[in-house]
Amino acid sequence: MIPFDRFTLPNGLRFIVHHDPNTPILAMNILYDVGARDEDPEQTGFAHLFEHLMFGGSVNIPRYDEPLQLAGGENNAFTNSDITNYYLTLPVQNAETAFWLESDRMLSLAFSEKSLEVQRNVVVEEFRQSYLNQPYGDVWLLLKPLAYITHPYQWNTIGKETAHITNASLEDVRRFYARFYNPNNAIVTVAGNVSTAYIKEMAEKWFGPIPAGPVNERKLAKEPEQTTDRLNEVERDVPFSAVYKAWHMCAQQHPDYYVIDLLSDLLGSGNSSRLYVELVRKQKIFSEIGAFITGDIDPGLFVVHGKVMPGVDPYTADQGIQQVIEHLISQKISEAELRKVKNKAIASLAFENISLLNRAMNLTFHEHHGDAGQINKLPAMYAKINVDSLAKASRELFRKGNCNTLIYKSVNKENRE
Repeated sequence: MIPFDRFTLPNGLRFIVHHDPNTPILAMNILYDVGARDEDPEQTGFAHLFEHLMFGGSVNIPRYDEPLQLAGGENNAFTNSDITNYYLTLPVQNAETAFWLESDRMLSLAFSEKSLEVQRNVVVEEFRQSYLNQPYGDVWLLLKPLAYITHPYQWNTIGKETAHITNASLEDVRRFYARFYNPNNAIVTVAGNVSTAYIKEMAEKWFGPIPAGPVNERKLAKEPEQTTDRLNEVERDVPFSAVYKAWHMCAQQHPDYYVIDLLSDLLGSGNSSRLYVELVRKQKIFSEIGAFITGDIDPGLFVVHGKVMPGVDPYTADQGIQQVIEHLISQKISEAELRKVKNKAIASLAFENISLLNRAMNLTFHEHHGDAGQINKLPAMYAKINVDSLAKASRELFRKGNCNTLIYKSVNKENRE
């Protein structure tokens, strides 16, 4: 069990406090309820741009990193389709430094044409290096718009195109900040050898005076049910051809979410998974293969991805994936195989939460999903999954018409020979 307390400030800022007397470190995690799905389709990549801008200094603290490093701390952040998440660790005796730093950039980020230009260039260069000039880098730029027609998950966190960032004005980013980076749109988790009373005192001192922002009511376009399989084929100068397949699945709060998560482990997690054993070890048509779920708040994707062996036609490899899936649907999963993947999932949860920072993050994520207490219910939820629920979920997930396939063909001369 991971114990925690919670309280909410009058301005709407929610706090989770996890007391751990066995560590000299304090971890602070701040989640802002804004991701790529909240962007204007004509101004994508803004949530990710702000991940960078938030480190550019606030009105009272010109350089965020310097005082944190002087206090013995470290920090980082990430953005995805649903959230923007910032986290830091530092010695517990310097806890107030964390409150000072994070409250100031929530209160008043320092905007200037110069800082915006610097971060625009950083993000555009990241777009080019990681997505346009990297082998297989554009996969998600191709797969997402293939799978999503109306929902904003159709674009990646980096954005649709570099022009959306290069054309971002100072007024554009000010408006985005004012809308989303407010206490009533955030959750803070503090973990370490600290009392809830102390954290509440620090929260009221540093975050309490920050006024609440506007209430954001999402009206996102709902993705219609897919009824026809979709296919896209591209040619790229990459070492090996690859196959990417994505099926629409349920949202995080759906009862089948963890069933499908377990299904991804059974099919494609590790060298004993079905896809690996059959298509890598036995048939030798893939050099590597795996499966995962995107884990989105709204209905997401179940993804299978694999690099094809030289000389193997990628369409033949794709058929191999389909045969493994058809066998999964037609043949009942054994209790022994189910027990193995359940034990692995439950053990992974335990190992993941050894880290103080991971506990802080996971408490924040579950609170954002509805209840931080969910973190303590996950082992039991995995344990109660049975072969019948897996069979039912696999039939619904892998139904005809629900699949999106990207055939990524190598035109590399050395590979062809």
